[in-house]
Amino acid sequence: MRVAFLVPALDLFGGVGVVVGHARRLRERHGIDAVLVLTRADRATSEHGYEELDGLPVLELDGVRDERFDVAVATWWETTLQLHELAAERYAYFVQSMEDRFYGADTAERAAAAMTHALPVAMITEARWIADQLEALRGTRNGFLVHYVRNGIDKSVFAPPAGEAAPSPRVDGPLRVLVEGRPGVPFKGVDEALAAAGAMREPAHVTLVCADGAVVHGPVPAGADEVVGPLDAPGMAALYAKTDVVLKLSRVEGMAGPPLEGFHCGATCITTPVTGHDEYISDGRNALLTSWDDERGTSRLLDLLARDRRLLHRLRVGALRTARSWPSTEQSTAMLALALGRIVAAPLPDPTGSAASMAADIRTTMQRHQSAERDHERLEVRMRRIESLLSKGPLKIVRRAVAGRR
Repeated sequence: MRVAFLVPALDLFGGVGVVVGHARRLRERHGIDAVLVLTRADRATSEHGYEELDGLPVLELDGVRDERFDVAVATWWETTLQLHELAAERYAYFVQSMEDRFYGADTAERAAAAMTHALPVAMITEARWIADQLEALRGTRNGFLVHYVRNGIDKSVFAPPAGEAAPSPRVDGPLRVLVEGRPGVPFKGVDEALAAAGAMREPAHVTLVCADGAVVHGPVPAGADEVVGPLDAPGMAALYAKTDVVLKLSRVEGMAGPPLEGFHCGATCITTPVTGHDEYISDGRNALLTSWDDERGTSRLLDLLARDRRLLHRLRVGALRTARSWPSTEQSTAMLALALGRIVAAPLPDPTGSAASMAADIRTTMQRHQSAERDHERLEVRMRRIESLLSKGPLKIVRRAVAGRR
């Protein structure tokens, strides 16, 4: 079987890392000829690399238009618009979140991303809530099956310290808190997490881990004691092992990985009830749930864990118990290989080829919307210039006349 995964770039983003890992393991362990196809030639060179890319073909879209694949898989909503530029027997969409939620209301991107979820192609997803929404949107008849493949954890990297069957109790010292992500991204809740940690009354040491060099090398944000990053997987595992609590206040997630990675290394977490949390969070057993926009309540939970080290230890033990039952990356990729096999064997879900024309319509609609937005922005710039001229010198009389006419 030959499979092409379309990716927009190879930057250090979680979703791309998941795809890269799957593609490498499909080649090494399942005999599947998996390749990455870059849809944007200008992103062919990445500042961040993956060890998983060793031996994994990375091709550009223009270079494979004459080749044929058994399955072509889009991995981000924008890549669905170019999916049918590849010749393939079957087409699929690996949905790692309902991606319209990443954009503001009334934007072209939000509308286009939402429309891609209705494309008549096979769907693969990592979270039960996404599978439920896609099935409700599309139905399960006529070949529109949704294949649920949970994200695995690399248990050779994310694991408790060697020789420890359970995390060691921590009875003294400040509470060690980890916040992951880039400040200023509203749906990630990093600013809220730092504010809550900064409002604690009990002693704490707060580490912000971020891949953005400007944040890492800039002033330490309020609420944090140190900023580190970007870190590779072993670096993150070492940091989790020193952490008591992963503080994750996201508003939008497919299935948040950092708390689960922390579980494997002996940390617990405090998180919002964001989509996907119910895949592994059990409030009061392995973690604590807080509410959105509740800085005081979140701070009180952090203070509680700083004071009650018995509760902290019980949650950390429960988190490690949850981690042991979670699938590994190898098990996850085995499930993906099975899903790809089912997609190839299933009846063609789009016998009329309507998916290609739908994708073209989405692209055209988005381009027109973006063109209208640019025209509106240019008009606003011109109006501001005119207003500026009318406010100066002799033109004040003209400005008053214009204002009078209005």
